[in-house]
Amino acid sequence: MLARLSIRDIVLIERLDIDFAAGLSVLTGETGAGKSILLDALSLALGARGDASLVRHGAGQGQVTAVFDVPRNHPARAILTENAIEDDGDIILRRIQTSDGRTRVFVNDQPSSVTLMRDIGRALVELHGQHDERALVDPAAHRDLLDAFGGHVGEADNCAGAWRFWRDCEQQLGLHRARVDAAAREADYLRASVAELSRLDPQPGEETELAEIRTAMMRAEKVASEVQDAQDVFSGQNSPLPQLASLLRRLQRKSSEAPGLLDEVVKSLDEALIHLDAAQSATDAALRATEFDAQKLERAEERLFALRAAARKFSVTVDDLAKTRDTMVADLADLDAGEEKLAALEKQAGAARDSYDRAAKRLTELRTTAASALCKAVMAELPALKLDRAEFLVEISTEPDNRTEAGVDQVEFWVRTNPGTRAGPMMKVASGGELSRFLLALKVALADRGSAPTLVFDEIDTGVGGAVADAIGQRLARLSSRVQVLSVTHAPQVAARATTHFLISKSGKKSVSTSIAEIDAAGRQEELARMLAGATITDEARAAAARLLGESAGA
Repeated sequence: MLARLSIRDIVLIERLDIDFAAGLSVLTGETGAGKSILLDALSLALGARGDASLVRHGAGQGQVTAVFDVPRNHPARAILTENAIEDDGDIILRRIQTSDGRTRVFVNDQPSSVTLMRDIGRALVELHGQHDERALVDPAAHRDLLDAFGGHVGEADNCAGAWRFWRDCEQQLGLHRARVDAAAREADYLRASVAELSRLDPQPGEETELAEIRTAMMRAEKVASEVQDAQDVFSGQNSPLPQLASLLRRLQRKSSEAPGLLDEVVKSLDEALIHLDAAQSATDAALRATEFDAQKLERAEERLFALRAAARKFSVTVDDLAKTRDTMVADLADLDAGEEKLAALEKQAGAARDSYDRAAKRLTELRTTAASALCKAVMAELPALKLDRAEFLVEISTEPDNRTEAGVDQVEFWVRTNPGTRAGPMMKVASGGELSRFLLALKVALADRGSAPTLVFDEIDTGVGGAVADAIGQRLARLSSRVQVLSVTHAPQVAARATTHFLISKSGKKSVSTSIAEIDAAGRQEELARMLAGATITDEARAAAARLLGESAGA
């Protein structure tokens, strides 16, 4: 339910905080006091279109915050979860409207969109008035309302599930049929391509491996000549190693004749020969490493070029050639076994359609029964609302071939206001006063089935007399035992039925502002007397107000 409404700088409202309770809350006040402004502010927090004119004169921005206390399993919380919005406690909708026309939206203190706020608002609050185009007067919602009234929402969900399964089957059938048809048109090409790719037998990663082999062998070929030259220096006819070795031996023999003179020379020359010998060994090893098979290089290059040519031909990467071949093989398999699989899918789709048709037919039967019961329930409310000559009808149009997720029925609420007149859609046929009473009778019949937790009725008692207003008050009170009801009213008979009574007033001369306050029993009697008598409140009016309050308390 709506637990709290806070308004800042909206039209005539400078600062307003209202705590609401369960049951029936009425809002009364003199004409022009600001009752409509209050509803405009609430609508703004529910996602209605913003406007710079809503901002109080002289203020830079206006703000409305609506706090809702709803059960954990309420559909509004599912919307929060779907949109990754934290949902630990109350649902808080906050709207900021600036004087330059911009608007900002917050859901549970997280920046959001007006669209999301509107979706959540619709799940939390229903606004009903003579010219309201939401909820009960929206034909798009009538089918769901009838299902909720009949208690067969589960059957409707089953029908929707059968419809989705049937559509999935049809989609699979269509895709497979398209594949078979395409494969049949390209059968020769597919067979030739599969044969070509099978002979080539590409392997994942093969291109990279071949490229590395080719690069390594070409690199080895480039350095092989230099390594060969080095080996010729060490091992050829002009190699300095024998001469250096001979020189070392001669110096070693002479070193004894001149002690200490040749020691460093002999030592250095010996080390040099050791290093040169190591260099020769390394050169031999490098030469062996650079040896390559020219035929192996040629085979690697031919294989690499063949793979890349095939990749260009089939417009894929080399690594995807194997996958392309497998896909073509599958396409051929589908072609070869296509008719058998096609028949199986056709059979599956046919069975799914039959299952849906049975579910839809059952749903039509349930809706027909529920429509009759709903008509009786609404009709039972009409006499007291001075619509005893009117008739309420649930128009069900069934088209078995027009299969939808919601079944094959179109549902719309119709009325006939007088015997002998043509029945038609409720919104088009009923006048403003009649429409408000039809809406109330329908809402009472639906009770809390298919209803938001908070219902707001905007002056639905306009233009009706005392008896009808009292009947409206009784029905609003009955509704409030199941859901929270807020009613803006000019009828004392309605106000007398309230659980909580708020008085809206306007004060100030230079800077006018609207205020609201909950009034006690004495205040209620005085307000009802004003509503009965007008500007001058008489003792008779106060006595009549006391009787209304007494009768309502005893009801």
